[in-house]
Amino acid sequence: MKPIKTDQAPAAVGAYSQGVLVGDTLYVSGQIPFRPDTMELVSHDIKKQSQQCLDNVLGVVEAAGLKKEDIVRCGVFMTNLADFAPMNDVYGTFFGNHKPARAAVEVRGLPKNVQIEIDAIAVKPQ
Repeated sequence: MKPIKTDQAPAAVGAYSQGVLVGDTLYVSGQIPFRPDTMELVSHDIKKQSQQCLDNVLGVVEAAGLKKEDIVRCGVFMTNLADFAPMNDVYGTFFGNHKPARAAVEVRGLPKNVQIEIDAIAVKPQ
């Protein structure tokens, strides 16, 4: 198990790694919409929060030597599924023709009272 650490995603604020590489598989911890450089919420707008989460995920993926197209699954956790459509617009633009598997669920709360958190699994190509 190789921990992945990067300044391209918010620093871990607990007893976890930003990502963990096991063999050819990268597990990216849930990324909240904090700017890595300031550790502050990017915005209260769900679209901007969604974009920041995805950018943070990509930062960890790239730090492990992989790329966006290597992401095979994402988990999206939202405090209000009424925000699904705007999140999905950002998500669709971010991934383009690449369509990883995904689950999206509503949760009661998230760290630092954010509206969204996204995690991912990526696999090195063979």
